[in-house]
Amino acid sequence: MSGALTILVVGGYGTFGGRMVELLEHHEGLTFIIAGRSLDKAKAWCAARTGAKAKLVPAQFDRGADPSPFKPDIVVDASGPFQDYGSDAYKLVEACIRGGINYIDLADSSDFVMGISAHDAAAKAAGVFVLSGVSSFPVLTAAVVRQLSADMPKVESIKGGIAPSPFANVGMNVIRVIAGYAGQDIDAGGRRARPLTEIMRYTIAVPGRVPVGNRLFSLVDVPDLRILRKIWPDAHVWMGAGPVPEPLHWSLVGFAWLVRLGLVKSLARLAPLMYWAVCRLSWGEHRGGMFVEVSGGGVTKSWHLLAEGADGPLIPSMPAASLVARRLAGEKFAAGARAALDDITLEDYHAQFSPRTIYTGTHNDTAEEALPLHRRILGDAWDRLPQALRDMHGVEGLTTAEGTGSVARGSGLLAKLACLLMRFPPAGENLPISVRFDVKGATEKWTRSFGDSRFSSRIYPGTGRSARLMIERFGPLAFALALVEENGRLLLVLRRWSILGLPLPLWLGPRAVGSEFVQDGRFNFDVKISHPLTGLIVHYRGWLQRKA
Repeated sequence: MSGALTILVVGGYGTFGGRMVELLEHHEGLTFIIAGRSLDKAKAWCAARTGAKAKLVPAQFDRGADPSPFKPDIVVDASGPFQDYGSDAYKLVEACIRGGINYIDLADSSDFVMGISAHDAAAKAAGVFVLSGVSSFPVLTAAVVRQLSADMPKVESIKGGIAPSPFANVGMNVIRVIAGYAGQDIDAGGRRARPLTEIMRYTIAVPGRVPVGNRLFSLVDVPDLRILRKIWPDAHVWMGAGPVPEPLHWSLVGFAWLVRLGLVKSLARLAPLMYWAVCRLSWGEHRGGMFVEVSGGGVTKSWHLLAEGADGPLIPSMPAASLVARRLAGEKFAAGARAALDDITLEDYHAQFSPRTIYTGTHNDTAEEALPLHRRILGDAWDRLPQALRDMHGVEGLTTAEGTGSVARGSGLLAKLACLLMRFPPAGENLPISVRFDVKGATEKWTRSFGDSRFSSRIYPGTGRSARLMIERFGPLAFALALVEENGRLLLVLRRWSILGLPLPLWLGPRAVGSEFVQDGRFNFDVKISHPLTGLIVHYRGWLQRKA
C-alpha cells in the first residue's frame, strides 16, 4: 500500500492524538478522521489546523464502536487512559481484527500492553498488524537499551526517566492515571513496588549541551518495568518521571506515601486539583529531556536526550507518526499482535528529531571516570572540538602555556571591590600571559599570570546537584559551569554558584560569558564577568600556546 492512507485517530483532538496528527499533517496523501466523543471539539480542532496539507475530517466516535464504517487503513487509539478500559479492554482491537483494519495504540498501561499478545493468532489470521505501547515507554527505552548494551556481556540494571518541561501541557488523562496508581502496590517486573514513593536524582546531560539540570525522579508504573525484564531477565528495571517545579513533585510524593501507609485509599479524587496545579503553577526553563542508563559486567553507559521549547511534548507521539509515515511510503509490517519493541528503531526517532531542537548523545560513564576533566564532562562531544582545544585540555601532570592578552576592568566602586577580592589583574593591553596547569586526575589548578599580576582557581567535576558540570572555585566562591560545544567553540555557561558551600539563586549571581576557540591556528580565550549591580567587573582575553 502506498500513495494514500486513511487514519482513524481515536482521541484525535486530545493531547497525544493531536500531536501525532501535527507531526504528519504536511503529507498530502493522508486523510485523518479526527474522532472522539465530542463532534464539536473535533470540528473545532480541525478548523484550527489551517496549514494542514493532509485532509482532516471530524467525526464522533466512541472507542467501543465499530470503526469499519469509516473504512480506515489504520486505527490509532490515542484516547486512554488505558488503565481504565475495564474487563472489555480490547474491544476496539477485536473490532479492528474482525474488520481487517490495522491498529496502533499509544498505551502506557503495563497490563494492557502485556496482554496484547493474546490477539496475535487472530491478527495473523486476518493479515493485520496490531502494535501496542507505541510511545516513549517502552518503545524508545527498548531501542536505547539495545544500542547501549550491544557490547556488554550482560545487562544487570536499566534505569530511565522522562523529565518534561514545566510547560509541557500534560493531559488530564495522564494525571488521572498517575493519581490512580500513586502509592498502590504494583508488579514492577518480578518485584512489588509503590509508584512515586521510590525516588532518585539524576542529571540529564547531552554531551556538549547545557544539561537539563539535576532532577528528582519518582517511580512510575509503565510497561517497561515488565516488558524490558522479558528481554533482559537479569536486569533490575526502574523507570521514573521528573516533573517540575520540584515543590509540586515533592507534594505528589508525599501524597503517594499517604496511600502507601494506608492513610488514604487513592489519589484519584485529587486528579482535578493535580491537573489544575500542573497547568497553572508552572515556572522554570522551557526544556525537558530523557535518560536511559544501562549497567552490566562492571560497565555503565547512559543515553541522554534534550528537547528545547515546545518540541519535547511531541516525542511520545513520534513513534506512531513514524509508523504511519513508513506505511504511507509503502512499507509493510508483519501481521500479528505485539508490543512494538522491534518495529521502531532509533533511526526512526532521529529522523523525527533532526529538524527540531531535540538532541541526543551518550556517555560511557565507567570509561569517563579515568579521563581528564574536560574530556570527562564533554563525553562524545570532545571529539568535535578543534585539535588546539583538545591539546590544551588533554594534558596531565604539570604544564605551562604562554601568550599575549588584554584585561579591561569595571570602573565602579563595587566592580573594583569584586576585582580586589577575586585578585583579578589590572587593566592593560598586550600583556604577557602564562598559565600553569597542575593536573592531578580530574582535578586541576590553574595559575594565571597577566604581566606581574597572578590569580588562581581550582577546577574539578561537580557532584550531586552539580553533576555533569565543571566546578571552578575562587577561594570561598564556587561556580558550576556547563561545557557547551558550539560550532567548534567551547562555551562556559554558568548554571549554579555558591559561597562557602551555600547555594545561591542564579539570578543573584554574576553574569559570566566565557568561550574558547581557535584563531590563527592558536588557542584563544575570552572571558567576561559582570553583574547587574556593578556593570562590567572584568573582561580578559588573549591567546596561548603550550610550552614544549
